Amino acid sequence: MLLYVTLGLFVHFVFFASIFDIYFTSPLVHGMTPQFTPLPPPAKRLVLFVADGLRADKLYELDEDGNSRAPFLRNVIMNEGSWGISHTRVPTESRPGHVAIIAGFYEDVSAVAKGWKENPVEFDSLLNETRYTWSWGSPDIVTMFAKDDLGNHIFRHTYDASNEDFGAHDVTKLDTWVFDHVKEFFHAARNNQSLFSKVNEDKIVFFLHLLGIDTNGHAHRPSSREYSDNIKLVDKELKELESTIKDFYGNDGKTAFIFTSDHGMTDWEWKLENWKRRDINQGIVPVDILNTSDLFKAESMFTNAVQILEQFKVKMTQKKEATLPFLFTPFKSLSDTKQANILRKARYYIKQKKYDEAVSLCQQLINLALRGLSYYHTYDRFFLAFNVVLGFVGWTSYASLLIIKSHCNLMRGVSTEVKVSTIQFTCNTDVAQCRDLCLDDIRRAFFLVSFLDISHYVIVMSMTIFMVFLNCLAQVLTTKKLSLCGRPKSHVI
Repeated sequence: MLLYVTLGLFVHFVFFASIFDIYFTSPLVHGMTPQFTPLPPPAKRLVLFVADGLRADKLYELDEDGNSRAPFLRNVIMNEGSWGISHTRVPTESRPGHVAIIAGFYEDVSAVAKGWKENPVEFDSLLNETRYTWSWGSPDIVTMFAKDDLGNHIFRHTYDASNEDFGAHDVTKLDTWVFDHVKEFFHAARNNQSLFSKVNEDKIVFFLHLLGIDTNGHAHRPSSREYSDNIKLVDKELKELESTIKDFYGNDGKTAFIFTSDHGMTDWEWKLENWKRRDINQGIVPVDILNTSDLFKAESMFTNAVQILEQFKVKMTQKKEATLPFLFTPFKSLSDTKQANILRKARYYIKQKKYDEAVSLCQQLINLALRGLSYYHTYDRFFLAFNVVLGFVGWTSYASLLIIKSHCNLMRGVSTEVKVSTIQFTCNTDVAQCRDLCLDDIRRAFFLVSFLDISHYVIVMSMTIFMVFLNCLAQVLTTKKLSLCGRPKSHVI
């Protein structure tokens, strides 16, 4: 009995571990060829503001007096820039939200093993590809994108982690600290020739992480006066800092400003119906919000399509190499021929200056490639889940037969003087061979796959448990003597 208890615990442990191997696998793909747009970018530098925990309804809606909580940003929406909603996914926490914004992919579900605190798989990001990056804000966020950088091109400035206190009387100081240090930075750059030359290079990013709004939301709730006042403070500081940066660069028109949030959104009435809303979807270049030529938009979408297609190809190759040739089923909606035809046609449209058609075709290719990535990422999910279910059914049935055998004396013999008939049945399976299957053979089968991952182990174990069930069933069906619950019962000839 101890053997069966131990085996039962082992079976349930392996099946529990299989959940992570089936559903919590990383979607990240490595090994693609980098892609670049052949045209010069519309801006030399980017200023990225991320208001942590800012709800869209609190930013966009008017207050009880009909006034905006963020008049500067609202003026930008109506007269200069674009607005929309960035679509995120769970969990709505700061780290996965910033990874989605800066690295371009949704949360890696395998991060659940690390409590959503960090990514278990290395990834590339916008900051890695810059010439120089300066960042200010929380040590939890700012340092996340500079783990392997030794100060060569990513420069980080953080306050002490002890300042992130939900119980503090005034947490707006987290945001004023960031704005004050950025202003001091540009003031110092005017008197430091080395720093001045760096900030005037191209491919520059200034990243400002604003944690005050999120902290106020946790401490006082988003409906509180403290939360609304923090939004007003940030809006005021944004106006001043935009003016400072534009003056520093002589209003050259080569600075792009992006203000966004990492999480938090509710569908409310915002009184912005007259201004076109442009939402952002992960991984796709939002060409509609770019103030550039149609040629640049078409080339950007073409590069974006090739980039995602490269991920699709790598994912397909990985899955093909891990699958037996006669069992592999490719994603039929995006064959090699179709890929080549779409790319060739899109390039032809660009040469013919049919930019809208080229953008539309590239978007079609992106959608197909994203569907293909999802297809290969979940390629084995049904088969593995089926094997888990099969194993559980087999184990439950086997355990049930053991209980019946122990308590009802199924296999106990009766008087040999009475002739009984055997129960005849036909099956493609050789029952005698099933009866010869023993636990030693099962254990050896487990050791044969010890070098494989948990998925293969689950498959072999599931099949083994099912065979054990057939073995026990075969013993019941082929016995010559039958006793039910201690009461002899026979079929006399």
